[in-house]
Amino acid sequence: MAPLGPELPWSSRARIRFARARTDRPALPNRPSQGVILFWSSVAASAVAVIGCAYLLMAAILLRGVARHRSVTCPAAAPSVTILKPLYGDEPGLFDNLRSFCIQDYRGDVQIVFGVQTPDDAAIATVERLRRVLPGRDFDLVIDTKTHGLNRKVSSLVNMAPRIRHDVVVVADSDIRVDPSHLSRVIAALEEPGISAVTCLYYGVAITGIWARLGALFINAQFLPSVVFGVALGLARPCFGSTLALRREALAAIGGFNPFADCLADDYAMGQALRTHAGKIAIPPFAVAHVCTQGSFGQLWRQQLRWARTIRSIDPIGYTGSVLGHPLPWALLAALLGAGSTALVPAIALAVVTIACRGAVLREVERAYVLSSQPYWLVPACDLLSFAVFVVSFLRWDVSWRGRRFRMVAGAWTADRGTQS
Repeated sequence: MAPLGPELPWSSRARIRFARARTDRPALPNRPSQGVILFWSSVAASAVAVIGCAYLLMAAILLRGVARHRSVTCPAAAPSVTILKPLYGDEPGLFDNLRSFCIQDYRGDVQIVFGVQTPDDAAIATVERLRRVLPGRDFDLVIDTKTHGLNRKVSSLVNMAPRIRHDVVVVADSDIRVDPSHLSRVIAALEEPGISAVTCLYYGVAITGIWARLGALFINAQFLPSVVFGVALGLARPCFGSTLALRREALAAIGGFNPFADCLADDYAMGQALRTHAGKIAIPPFAVAHVCTQGSFGQLWRQQLRWARTIRSIDPIGYTGSVLGHPLPWALLAALLGAGSTALVPAIALAVVTIACRGAVLREVERAYVLSSQPYWLVPACDLLSFAVFVVSFLRWDVSWRGRRFRMVAGAWTADRGTQS
């Protein structure tokens, strides 16, 4: 029998069969479009930013309470005090930092012990200058090359410990500057019943250029409010190298300085040991100045990354949760995801609100600690850079400190080979 019409090519017949098969399939459920996914992602990022704004407002309220309770208290007694100052190099502002501890308005005897690890350390010249400018003061200088562990600062403290003559010991970093009433207020806090030690919050003061101003802003707009918030809510129990005052029996109870020679976060480790073996640590409602001297972006970045990774090693859960304290990047992410949808305008408005909230916190820091006006125009850059540090801190486990590189190995910090100079 002849065909009824021309026969279709093989490829055409195959396409027809494929099309019929597709029409015979059961209908798939509707999948959300890309626009819907981006919209709800923008909403989620906005929600995180709102939580961050709420945190900032709570921190501002708590800082206002700090301002109300700030006062100068004189101790009932004036016990003799030994101040330990481990030094490393002639950093900018070092003379004024050290001098502020040498001119304390304190009724008791004060011995100040400076310590370096090499006879050619540039800080020695600063100590000799102090001796010339302030003759008759009770100064000791320890030059000792012995190393007792990973942490050179703690090694210096171990070397300085035999020079301690008094029952109250105060340890303070070299980049800290205080007012003349500092020692009296610290000793007054140490006299409170049940207190084994006193540590102090710190704010940032820049004495060089733009990078130092950003470094101070990191402290004043982000770090300091977060600590005030954490302490007030019982979420943090810090101990800072800015000031640690304790009695000699408390120092003996934790084994002296030697057990902390391999701790990169030596101040935190000492605080934990003091709370376990000696008693409570008081955090009075005043702060000292941390002098910021970063001269380049690289110095600022390395310091912030070291702080971030050290905190992450101490409290990984709490550090991860601090992502909520970065509302501006989340608001900007919400605006990016919401571009072309109704979520864009609210996200942009939210970004402005986050900057205003950070500014409100900074204003309360100024009031609480009587600071000069802060560079508010740098707040957005500070927030974004801080978030970048937060993200990068999760990528690796290494830090740079005083010309050495350290790496986290099996849960402990170790110095890289070749950096043991």
